[in-house]
Formats: sequence, structure tokens, C-alpha cells
Amino acid sequence: MYCDINSTFAIQLLQMTSYYSDANFINRLYTGDTLNFSEFEGCTFTECTFTDCFFLAVTFIDCTFTRCIFDQAKVAHTAFRTATFLNCSVKDVNFSMCDKFIFEIHFDKCILDFSKFYTLKLKAATFTDCSAIAVDFMETDLTGVTFHNCDLYRAEFEKAIAIKADFTTSYNYTIDPSKTKVKKAVFGMAEVKGLLFKHELAIT
Repeated sequence: MYCDINSTFAIQLLQMTSYYSDANFINRLYTGDTLNFSEFEGCTFTECTFTDCFFLAVTFIDCTFTRCIFDQAKVAHTAFRTATFLNCSVKDVNFSMCDKFIFEIHFDKCILDFSKFYTLKLKAATFTDCSAIAVDFMETDLTGVTFHNCDLYRAEFEKAIAIKADFTTSYNYTIDPSKTKVKKAVFGMAEVKGLLFKHELAIT
């Protein structure tokens, strides 16, 4: 009898998955595999801590995280299908291995220092009033992304696609137009030096 191993695994995974809809989680401490094999849709998480989590087969759909801590959480096997982070600490988190299907995230007043979005498609994502120091955007598709009032000190944009991206109010970035696609991207005059750094020009 023929058995499709992949199909069998998918069925077993579906049977293991816990589903939550329109639920509110407040002041929860999540550790290890607490959330594994769970799907959350339309849920809100407030003042929750995910620092010690190692996610596996976790899906967030239209979820909002407020004042949560994700520092160094392992999110490699996580799906963020429209997730909004408000006043969260998301330091040193590697998003690059997340599920790429309908990946959509928005950050408002968050600390993202040292996090990684390498090779992801972040089209139309928004970063507002965020600290994004040394964040890895290498080879990331940033088409139409808005960086509003963000600190991009030492953020890496090499080989990124930043077409129509909006950097108007952000600062401290260094972007090499010869290594990053910036066609129709918008930059503020005060930070134009961040595009000319390699030429060692004095701009006053």
C-alpha cells in the first residue's frame, strides 16, 4: 500500500494544532515549546514575554502584540500573516527563517536592534518610531516599505530592493546606491550624507 509520508505528516500536524480565535492574552510568560503547534487568529497579546521560546509550527494571523518582549526568541518556524507590534522589544531576533507565505509585519515604537530580516519580502511593511540599530536587511525586498522616524544606525542594506521605500524622516543610515536598488525611494535632505558616505565628501 502506497503511503505519502509528507501527506501523513501534514495530517498528523493538523491534528496536533491548537486553534485560538479573537482571544486576549495578558501578562503571560511563554517558555520553550509552550506555543508549539498553535494557530492564533485575531488575537491580542499584551505585556507577554516570549524571550525563551523556541517556536515550531506556530501561526499568527491578524494578531497584535503590545508591550511584549521577544528578545532572542527563536522564531524560525513561525508564520506572521499580518502581525502588528506596538511598543515591543524585539532585539536580536532572526526573522529570516520564518514562513514566507503571506509574511506581513508592522512595527510601531519598537526596539529591533540586531534583528535579521535577511532575504525576506517585506513589501509595504511599516517601521514607525523604531530603533533598528545594526538590523540586517541584506537582500531583503523593501519595496514600498516606510521607515518613519527610525534610527537605522549601522543597519545593513546591501543587495536589498528598496524601490519606492520611504526614508524621509529616518536617520543614521548608510546606503550604497550602487549595491542597493533605490529607484524612486524617498530620502530626507538632512540625511543625504548617508547615501554618499563612501565618497568621503564633506556636506555642510
